[in-house]
Amino acid sequence: MIKVGILGAAGYTGGELIRLLLWHPEVEIVFANSESNAGNLVTDVHEGLLGETDLRFSAEMPFSQVDVVFFCFGHGKSEAFLKEHSIPDHVKIIDLAQDFRIAAPTHDYVYGLPEIHKESIQGCQHLANPGCFATCVQIGLLPLAKAGLLKHDVAVNAITGSTGAGQKPSASTHFSWRNNNLSIYKVFTHQHLHEICQSLNELRPAQAPTIIDTLVAAPTDKDITIDFIPYRGDFARGIFCTEVVKFDGEEGTISNPTEEQLAKLFRDFYKDAAFTYYVNKALDLKQVVNTNKALVHVDKFGNKAVITTIIDNLLKGAVGQAVQNMNLMFGIDETTGLRLKPSAF
Repeated sequence: MIKVGILGAAGYTGGELIRLLLWHPEVEIVFANSESNAGNLVTDVHEGLLGETDLRFSAEMPFSQVDVVFFCFGHGKSEAFLKEHSIPDHVKIIDLAQDFRIAAPTHDYVYGLPEIHKESIQGCQHLANPGCFATCVQIGLLPLAKAGLLKHDVAVNAITGSTGAGQKPSASTHFSWRNNNLSIYKVFTHQHLHEICQSLNELRPAQAPTIIDTLVAAPTDKDITIDFIPYRGDFARGIFCTEVVKFDGEEGTISNPTEEQLAKLFRDFYKDAAFTYYVNKALDLKQVVNTNKALVHVDKFGNKAVITTIIDNLLKGAVGQAVQNMNLMFGIDETTGLRLKPSAF
C-alpha cells in the first residue's frame, strides 16, 4: 500500500483528494493535516464525506510514516514550508501549488503534465502539479506547438467555476455576487501563463517563433504571445476554454491544415493519453464535471481554427491529475482510482 500524508487538507483540493484516496485500492491515508481543524472529524469540514470515513484532521505530520506527501497549500506556501520543515529523502512530494512549476537550477521538481512528461514523472521524487487553467489551455495547444503551427499570437478565453478561487471567502466568490454574474480578471497577466509558455516552447521546433507571456518579457516581432482572458463563472466547478489560432497559406497545405487534418493531428498526439480525448462534435462542460477527463474539439473557419477544451478544475485541473501522477510515480496503472463518471444531467 502507498502510505499518504496530506498537508492543507481542509481546503477544496484537500477534500477532493481525500475523497479520491479513500477509494483508491492501493492507498492508505496516514494523516490529513490542518492545524486550525486539528482533532476535528474530516466530515465536519468536508460534509460530502459523511458515512465514508471517520478520519480526523491532525496537527502532527509524521513524515517518516508515509511514502508520499501532497501539498494542498495556497501559492507561495510550499517553498516557505520546506524552508521550515524537513521531509525525509525517501518521501515523494506532489505539490499542487505553483511554487516549483517553472524549471530552475534551484530545484528538482518535474512538471507533471502526463500527456507530455510521463517518463519523467515515472522517475521523479518531487513533482509540481500543473495549474487548472494551464492544463486546459495546454491541452488545446500542445499538438499545434509540436507541429510548428503556432506562428501568430493566440487568443484564449477560459471560464472557471467558483471552486477555482479556493475555499476562503472573498468578494468575488460570495454567492450573491457570483450568482447570475460574469466577470474577467488578470487579463493577459494570469500566473499560469508562465507554465503554459514553458511547455509550448519545450515542444515547438527549434526554428519556430518563441512563445512568451508579457509577464516575462516585452514581445518582439519574432515572438508569439498567448493573449489569455480568464473569466469567473457562476457555476461551482469546471473550465471551458476556447483558443483561436491563425494559419498561413492555402488551406490543405502543411502550414494551414484542414479541419480533418487537425482532428487527426490531435487524435495522434493524444492516442496514448489516459484521460485526454479528441471529440468530433461541440463540447459542453457537463461532459467532464466530476471526472479526470480532458476533452478537445477543433472547428476550422478559413485560415483560423477554434479549439475548445474542457476539464474539471478540481480533478484534471488539480487533485485528479495529482493522483494520476502519484500512480505513475509508484509504477501502477495511471488510471487507478480515477475512473469517475460524469453526471447524466
